[in-house]
Amino acid sequence: MSEHPLPTRGMGGVSRRRFLAGTGSVLGAAALIGHSTPAQAAEPRLTNTPIPSGTRVPALVIGTGYGGSVAALRLARAGVDVHMVEMGMAWDTPGPDGKIFANTTRPDYRSFWLRTRTKQPLSNFLGFPLDKDVPRHTGILDAEDFAGITVYQGRGVGGGSLVNGGMAVTPRRENFAAILPTVDAAEMYSTYYPRANAGLGVTAVDESWWESAACYQYARVGRKHAQRSGFPFVFVPNVYDWDYMKQEAAGAVPKSALDAEVIYGNNAGKKTLQKTYLAQAAATGRVTVSALHKVTSVTPASGGGYTVAIDQIDTTGATLASKTVTADKVFFAAGSIGTSKLLTRLRATGALPALNDEIGKGWGDNGNVMCGRANHMWDPTGKLQSAMPTAGIDNWDAGGAFAEVAPLPTGIETYASFYLSITKTPHRAEFTWNPVTGQVDLSWDRAWKQTSIDAAKTIFDKINRKEGTIYRTDLFGVYKIWGDHLTYHPLGGAVLGRATDNHGRLHGYSGLYVIDGALIPGNASVNPFVTITALAERNIERIVAEDF
Repeated sequence: MSEHPLPTRGMGGVSRRRFLAGTGSVLGAAALIGHSTPAQAAEPRLTNTPIPSGTRVPALVIGTGYGGSVAALRLARAGVDVHMVEMGMAWDTPGPDGKIFANTTRPDYRSFWLRTRTKQPLSNFLGFPLDKDVPRHTGILDAEDFAGITVYQGRGVGGGSLVNGGMAVTPRRENFAAILPTVDAAEMYSTYYPRANAGLGVTAVDESWWESAACYQYARVGRKHAQRSGFPFVFVPNVYDWDYMKQEAAGAVPKSALDAEVIYGNNAGKKTLQKTYLAQAAATGRVTVSALHKVTSVTPASGGGYTVAIDQIDTTGATLASKTVTADKVFFAAGSIGTSKLLTRLRATGALPALNDEIGKGWGDNGNVMCGRANHMWDPTGKLQSAMPTAGIDNWDAGGAFAEVAPLPTGIETYASFYLSITKTPHRAEFTWNPVTGQVDLSWDRAWKQTSIDAAKTIFDKINRKEGTIYRTDLFGVYKIWGDHLTYHPLGGAVLGRATDNHGRLHGYSGLYVIDGALIPGNASVNPFVTITALAERNIERIVAEDF
């Protein structure tokens, strides 16, 4: 699950030096938050501690992704005891192959969330379907289906950080006002983006090594084609440990990114939240987590605070126990989909009737669309491809698209270039409660993806004309060019300044907060996890100062 990058050079003269000056010094921010290196933060680990029914906690965080992890760490460092509730697994026990996570090319029971058949983003290859039957299990990647769209989400302690491509990008400052118009951009770029980048362990690839690394031949082919068509090719930062990848390439350590480990987890080099924010939270001694626990209700408690109903589940999804705990304050951090669905249901069913009518609105897909191109035989992309992308093609200002040069790590030569585009898109959907089915529906229209396809075509039609190449038609079905059925970047549903105040406090209730991607209205102009993290850093700082 790759991510869309921020250009660090080649875009209107933006150099890496200028980029770092605009977003702040990562090392300076590291000193601010007491974080020096990912290796130091990787030692402590949150252990799975099933919460007993009847417990009262000062702060309950629903979800362990980017926003929830930031909230837990900052609350704990302020002296607040925190309990985190995670629907997915702890991912702390090796499988029969001795590894915690499954390989992308060999999906098994660990790969998908409560499915009996995989639903891979690339469904076909060379005319053959890729999906296969698997045992029903609380696997790491949820392919959640709504009308017209499948939303891919991480499941487990660490949330989306477990399954994405690690591309960590700060939006261009000139685009920020369109992303979060009520947020002070100067404050974000001077303080909170640098703090987020430091906390996440963001670094840049060694470009001199990259130029000759066999595992990035596919990206160098992408560069050649982009530049020959007049598009800027740009490097982007990542949260992968580049020293580890160099050792992988040298055969000195077990392969991870170079063994196609990405969308079903990465066993070694990627700095997930388990190794960064959550490790630091564990080190405080004030944070506990209950994995395989699903929040079903939040209601005001008679003695103050909130009564939270939680189902403990097993690895088949069956309920083992239903619990009730009380929390003085509750942070919704279950991701854009999880938070929006839960709040929509709680408002509609009368559990939290004072939530306003902005709940469920402003949801978007971040303009995600994928495609592949069939290159000539003299442009091989390499049998060995790093699963961690490092670069992209920029046409955001002229055509509304940025295309990540993504890996296709099949282990064989494909002569294919593969891309994930993020595009400007005005389309926003709404979550609504369906009392007949007892489910939350999403009003997405599949036809809306045409806007994203048109934007992506401003890049790839031109490259195909220049190179004399064609689109691949075997990746998303039979004779189907565009992967227009999905998103990796769900955003919105409880938008900042609408469903909440300007720091994530839900209107209508004191002590209820949203602190995840549901706050961002549908499009971040880049891959969103650094923005989600930085916004959470901003919001929790104000909440700790004023509400605790």
